[in-house]
Amino acid sequence: MGVFGLCGWLSKMLKTPPANGGALMKVFTILSIAGLLAACAAAGPVAYGPAGASNFGYSSTKIEADRYRIVYHGSGGMPPEMVEDYALRRAAELTLANGYDWFRVASRDITGEERGGVSIGAGFGTGSYGRRGGASVGVGGNVGKVGAQDYFTVRMEVLMGEGDAPDDGGAYDALSIIDSFVGPTAAPSQ
Repeated sequence: MGVFGLCGWLSKMLKTPPANGGALMKVFTILSIAGLLAACAAAGPVAYGPAGASNFGYSSTKIEADRYRIVYHGSGGMPPEMVEDYALRRAAELTLANGYDWFRVASRDITGEERGGVSIGAGFGTGSYGRRGGASVGVGGNVGKVGAQDYFTVRMEVLMGEGDAPDDGGAYDALSIIDSFVGPTAAPSQ
């Protein structure tokens, strides 16, 4: 059943009057369907790599010979630490590819947003209507989202250098960063 078929079925179900306690069954069914849709929409972390059609992954922009801007868009379910680690990994790859040995993060920004999921609301209402007028009372509220995920993006600008990394604690050794992801790497040939 496609999305349009499911929407049509839900619309028909909501318009059909409940029979003998069927209202509770309708609510249960609708909440179950909402949960299933949210679960289908949830996606786990994607593997490290360049951003593709899904826009998850890294992109790099060369600013100067020794300066790059790196953006890593994490997929749903990736913690911010993993997204930042992947941005650092990309910085290390670019550092080695450009003949440098170390890099320093000149600026860094981490943002997050909640996407997806199904909003669930609950409400209660009653009313009295007659010839002379009427009164009604209603109460409602937002219960929350089911299946929403946090998506984090790291933007950083890095400066690269040659030789021994400065001993001030702010520089990263590119080879060490790569080794932490893929194991020991052979030193580049001269």
